[in-house]
Amino acid sequence: MALAHSPREALLWVLSDLEEKSFKLFKFHLRDRSLLERQPQLARGELEDLSRVDLASLLISLYGAQEAAKVVLRILKVMNLLELVDQLSHICLNDYREIYREHVRGLEERQEGGPCGSHSQLLLVARPSPESPESSALPVLEQELDSVSLQALFDPGERPYQALPTVVLQGSAGTGKTTLARKMVLDWATGTLYQGRFDYVFYVSCREVVLLQEGRLHQLLFWCCGDNQAPVDEMLREPERLLFILDGFDELQRPFAKGLKRLSPSPMGEILHSLIRREVLSTSSLLITTRPLALPNLKPLLKQSHHIHILGFSEDERRRYFSSYFTDEEQAKNAFDIVQGNDVLYKSCQIPGICWVVCSWLKGQMEKGREISETPSNGTDIFMAYVSTFLPPSDNEGGSELTRHRVLRGLCSLAAEGIQHQRFMFEEADLRKHNLDGTRLAAFLSSMDYQEGFDIKKFYTFRHISFQEFFYAMSYLVKEDQSQLGKESHRKVNSLLDEEGQAGNEEMTLSTRFLLDISRKETSSNFELKFSLKISPSVQQDLKHFKEKMESIKCNRAWDLELSLYKSKIKNLVKGVQMSDVSFKMEHSNKKKSHGKNSFSVKTSLSNGWKEKQKCPCDNNIAKAQEKSSNGKGREAEE
Repeated sequence: MALAHSPREALLWVLSDLEEKSFKLFKFHLRDRSLLERQPQLARGELEDLSRVDLASLLISLYGAQEAAKVVLRILKVMNLLELVDQLSHICLNDYREIYREHVRGLEERQEGGPCGSHSQLLLVARPSPESPESSALPVLEQELDSVSLQALFDPGERPYQALPTVVLQGSAGTGKTTLARKMVLDWATGTLYQGRFDYVFYVSCREVVLLQEGRLHQLLFWCCGDNQAPVDEMLREPERLLFILDGFDELQRPFAKGLKRLSPSPMGEILHSLIRREVLSTSSLLITTRPLALPNLKPLLKQSHHIHILGFSEDERRRYFSSYFTDEEQAKNAFDIVQGNDVLYKSCQIPGICWVVCSWLKGQMEKGREISETPSNGTDIFMAYVSTFLPPSDNEGGSELTRHRVLRGLCSLAAEGIQHQRFMFEEADLRKHNLDGTRLAAFLSSMDYQEGFDIKKFYTFRHISFQEFFYAMSYLVKEDQSQLGKESHRKVNSLLDEEGQAGNEEMTLSTRFLLDISRKETSSNFELKFSLKISPSVQQDLKHFKEKMESIKCNRAWDLELSLYKSKIKNLVKGVQMSDVSFKMEHSNKKKSHGKNSFSVKTSLSNGWKEKQKCPCDNNIAKAQEKSSNGKGREAEE
């Protein structure tokens, strides 16, 4: 078997190794329908006088080399010829690795543009683990800078068969967590990362995997491979050779408080929790991406952890992003000049997701021939500018069914229902319930196809998780009957305050940050002007109460850490970093401080991290659906 390098060659070697009696028994088992698993059954006459070479040729012509090898493996197991099983499994598994790599490369090639889609450099800071004494001793930006590399994150060192610490990649919405996670998988598939370390690197979107109705580990791997005939048993024989990247833990389990409905964990959610707790595949490697608000839920599940904070774009990368987003060079220059002239816009564009929002807003205004005269004073102003640009015209302009207020109310109620029920994917029926037409709202919603039996369902998600949070915040202010605007706001605002206080998190939710910004007089006036809505005095009073209460709750606001870096600090982080287009090669600054941990920069060269159309597999259609899927599309390329 040593000379066999493919399933085709291995089949011939296996059949040649069988003694005459075993060969006859093998042909007898070939007529057992249960061992063929829906493959065409062979008649006795077809097998009667076949030689080993002829039988191998027949099986390959009927089933293909991979499927034929699987049939032969099942029969050899029944015959208890375990040595041959091991030899054939090894050959097939090596061959399947290349099939899986090609699958991953194919998914990435079909990606389309979106938030964080075309950036090439991200800033990361390694943080002490929560159980470490340094974790609370000093602010992260005062900690010492040491060298680190992604390659070294999963270096087993002298303990190749012991579980490594779980790597937690954390960052606010839009900082590029998903983009980095997907790029790691792609670099492995193209041979530039973790070669010789991992046989398989699996990307799991926590948002999408909940669609799987069976809670089995095998089902998860079938889904990752896009193939419900993948040799999963063989893959699992060496769990230390596997890396799982769980993207978006915050969407798998969010902190819930009074008033929000906690759904029962999905079957696949239970499997992911078992992986995180190291109850299954304890020697496999694991990387989890999450927003900071979910860390209180994640920490109790972790035995050992290594934390990385993703900070977004470097200064130089912001300019490169504008050049790649705007195909017209003059437009790119004008847009970047506008951003550079506004300190809030310039700082906010450090966050890749916000940078995409700003670019989209500016381009939309330019295409409509409008002069850019706005001066946003905070992140909420930026989102209001984007939303007001891409909402349909006002009710009195053309009498369209898709009126401005109707769409705004629908998006707000859809977002609120999703947040309250921990839902990030919506069926077409959900959109109809909220009077929305997803095909005409591409500025706010992305679509994907999901195959169930012979039917294909269309699912929608908000283009970016921050949009769902933004519309959720606006739902406190937008009512169908404008004379009753905010009638329930007092109750809702108090409910939100209760949730924030009970959560006990260091991180404020993004929707709370949006609402807190709107509570400021200047922003609320801007809100009324842009959306032609008048916030009633009673709601204004509620917002004032909300602002006072929130100021008494000590917690970080989303993006505060990322945007708190001074220019000199960012330049120091980038200084001494060596970039590579194909690998995650990192050097650290030679400038040592007296306290703490490290920071580094990553060149990803990832083009277009979002995909608008994809398949979400489920049940017996995992393979077909996943072949057409991005397996984790634009969930925050975003995050």
